Order: sequence, then structure tokens, then C-alpha cells
Amino acid sequence: MDKITSPAEFQVAIQPPRLTVAVFKADWCSDCKFIDPFMPEVEQKYTDRLTLVEVDVDAVGDVSQEQNILGIPSFVAYTDGRELVRFVNKLRKSREEIESFLNTALEVYLTIHK
Repeated sequence: MDKITSPAEFQVAIQPPRLTVAVFKADWCSDCKFIDPFMPEVEQKYTDRLTLVEVDVDAVGDVSQEQNILGIPSFVAYTDGRELVRFVNKLRKSREEIESFLNTALEVYLTIHK
């Protein structure tokens, strides 16, 4: 998963027509560390259908605020620079919940890009 560490990198990452899911995280976040062990497998499972990028909320300045990220880790799906769907809350997220969200994001994406 590529790490986004600046607002400019974030804008570049969400522009492609391919489905891009930004994972908003921070080094100090215990719930973010909880997902770290299984995220590489999740990324591998979806690698042919979407791109996952990690956004360090401490490094990207106002991006988290502009994107209305209220809790981390949070997942927001983009295509063509537009937000499609989000999974944002303050609760710990399980692998099943994350994969369910990614499936939903793919469904929304495919209705737009037929």
C-alpha cells in the first residue's frame, strides 16, 4: 500500500478513473495497528480491482479535515477525483467489515463505470 504523506500526493492519488480507496491512519492509533496484520492480504485480494493507499492523517495537513474524517482508521473510495462511498466512524474495524466495505465500493464504482 503506497503511503500518502502530502496534500498534493493525495490529490494525485484520487484522480485516476480506477477505483482508489484511501485508508486514513496514524502511527499512534491503536485501532489502525489492529488492522495492520491483515491489510496486506486484503490488498492482495483486491489488487486487480482497486488501489489502496494509506493516508497518514498527521502528515497530510488539512486533508483529513477537508475530507471530514472523524475517526481513524477510515476508508473512503474515490474515482476521477470524486468520493463515491465511505466507511468512517470511531469504531475498531474487522477484516470482514473492511472487505464488506470494499465490495460495496466496487458495486458503486461498477454502476458508474459500465
